[in-house]
Amino acid sequence: MGVFRVWRCVSGTWQPWLGAGTRPRDAGFGTEAGRRPQPQGSSNRKDPVEDQPFPGLLRTENLGPEELADVLRAAVVDQKGPLVTLNKPQGLPVTGRPGELTLLSVLPQLSQALGLEHRELQVVRAPGKEASGLVLLSSCPQTASRLQKFFVHSRRAQRPTATYCAITDGIPEPSEGKIHVALKLERMDGIDLAIPVTSPSRKDFLEGVKKTLSHFHVMATGCGCALVQLQPLTVFPSQLQVHMALQLCPMLGDHTYAPRVGTVLGQRFLWPAKTTKPQRQVLGDALLRRLHLSPSQVAQMPLHLHLHRLLLPGTRSRDPPSELLAPLPSYFSRTLQCLRFSHQ
Repeated sequence: MGVFRVWRCVSGTWQPWLGAGTRPRDAGFGTEAGRRPQPQGSSNRKDPVEDQPFPGLLRTENLGPEELADVLRAAVVDQKGPLVTLNKPQGLPVTGRPGELTLLSVLPQLSQALGLEHRELQVVRAPGKEASGLVLLSSCPQTASRLQKFFVHSRRAQRPTATYCAITDGIPEPSEGKIHVALKLERMDGIDLAIPVTSPSRKDFLEGVKKTLSHFHVMATGCGCALVQLQPLTVFPSQLQVHMALQLCPMLGDHTYAPRVGTVLGQRFLWPAKTTKPQRQVLGDALLRRLHLSPSQVAQMPLHLHLHRLLLPGTRSRDPPSELLAPLPSYFSRTLQCLRFSHQ
């Protein structure tokens, strides 16, 4: 598995690398949302690490369709021909019920804001609501179809096209490998949850059980946490979160699947998935101090899962794939800074 570095070591410390083809203004989604004006002439400023535990988070409660379209327009990292790529903020759902504010619901306004006239955008690829990162849009149905075929063919050939970055509570051992597990969706308290299935039968597969597969590679470690590169080779809701929880290393900000990981006398174990309900993630005191967080602030911690890199087909069939990159959200970079990762 190829390793794609998103951080570089400078003078002994790890610093974010935005990557070729990206622009520095996109690091915080390039929007005024999440930026706070700094007081002028104040000599008693708080430490920004303590004052803004999760900088750059998008709050949609007070946004209308036009305002959200402006946020997404500022989050565009690339626009070529019919393709538009943007850096989706964490917490923004792609789809939802009628009347809900979603990425899909504001595509007409976004198309107009980008000057696409009557060519309305459609979603080709996007991470889930709780993840941040690359969203691929197309204003041409034929181009969208070609890209979908490329992604499907790559999955069948077990060639990863998407690279995620995640920060985990715990360090996976071994430091790289593949995770194979069968999953199914079960409804619990009105929420669809991914449940592992051991030794699934043919009947299970007929009833919605799916085989899932991901590559993982630990890129850096610090304070009992890890920066992990994840490359899914199948598509299933919450697949990467479940896979990391099964490694006993849940992602930071995972308030859905992290509760399945328990600890007794310093040893981690898995609670039964069918009887473990989602609840606020619990972090150790040492990690809370390192992150400058109180236990109550953990409830607002966003999921640290970011779709950083996408491969696209070349212009001609023999051309190598091209890549799209999206820089990390501000809160993700802050967490990395607090943890002072060292190269694995």
